[in-house]
Amino acid sequence: MNTKEKDLKYIMHTYGRYDVALQSGKGATAFDEDGKRYIDVSSGIGVNSLGYCDEGWVKAVTAQAGTIQHMSNYFYSKQPSDLAEKLCTLTGMAKVCFGNSGAEANECAIKIARKYSFDKYGAGRNEIITLKNSFHGRTVTTLAATGQDVFHNFFFPFTEGFKYAEADNIDDVKNNIDEKTCAVLIEVVQGEGGVNILDKSFVQSVAKICDKQDILLIIDEVQTGVGRTGKLFAHEHYGVKPDLMTVAKGLGGGLPIGVCLCGEKLKDVMSPSTHGTTFGANPVVCAGANYVLDTIANEEFLNEVERKGAYLEEKLREIKEVKNVRRLGLMVGIEIDGNAHDIAVKCVENGLLIITAKDLLRMLPPLTITKDELDEAVTILEKTLKEITI
Repeated sequence: MNTKEKDLKYIMHTYGRYDVALQSGKGATAFDEDGKRYIDVSSGIGVNSLGYCDEGWVKAVTAQAGTIQHMSNYFYSKQPSDLAEKLCTLTGMAKVCFGNSGAEANECAIKIARKYSFDKYGAGRNEIITLKNSFHGRTVTTLAATGQDVFHNFFFPFTEGFKYAEADNIDDVKNNIDEKTCAVLIEVVQGEGGVNILDKSFVQSVAKICDKQDILLIIDEVQTGVGRTGKLFAHEHYGVKPDLMTVAKGLGGGLPIGVCLCGEKLKDVMSPSTHGTTFGANPVVCAGANYVLDTIANEEFLNEVERKGAYLEEKLREIKEVKNVRRLGLMVGIEIDGNAHDIAVKCVENGLLIITAKDLLRMLPPLTITKDELDEAVTILEKTLKEITI
């Protein structure tokens, strides 16, 4: 059996895969098992922030793998300690909790918010407001936190304690706040929800309300963080500071990581046995994340992300079949006529690895993608859209 046949036979069908078996890659270029070449503007849904097999990242990961690959969290470890220090120094947050995914990071933030409120106000103040069209993960609790009805099926009963407000509608947020509210959880750019870029005044108003009423502001930076939007973290565009922030995807550069960061007033909320994970703070994963942060967390790199994003948007808007472009940095949603999934499948056939977000095409290219690779990606997309409309 070949790779596809084994997959279909032995792996649960929880993904609608493209008909490609990738074998290798470098930068923003990938090759399948037949040697066919692709330009990848999906980067593993924003995970491969430095592209495929960045030499420095590979060296950092392999060096750590050859030293000590894993230890219990009952022991101290240099790589996660260094990473925690960098994250707190760069963000002004106080402490971190390591996990393995964005969903786990959001679970941790939810637990911290509820425990903080329980410790300070007693039982009953435990509800969290999220936004419609949000996406926060696929565990039973983070599905409940996700503000999309399509995800609230099959897996009953879902975790209680969530309300959903309209994005960019501050009155709806206010109307959902009551004596039971302990936190508001938002993405400043809703990735899976359609690359919806929230209004700055709305986000600032939410932050002010939270601060005034001792309601915790949680910002989900799972997809938007680590340079994706041209800032180290997307909330920097909005001039707000969260009480809790979740990070994953691009931080690991290709290895699984999730981090929940908290501000000063929350740093002592969690104590031994209140949360944990076997693989969180894995030293090999953290070695990769340390290298990613060392590479991305400088002004010139981040400015270049914005320049590339602006260039890509300009080129996309020149395509006749493109109706509109939603973009912040290198987080891009492309409005087109037709079925986005079918168009994406055709793009893959033509050598462009691209993904969707609702009825949009979505690009999350490696932050290190070159202009030549961007040009090639746009050329393939334009060719594909012309084929579809003929």
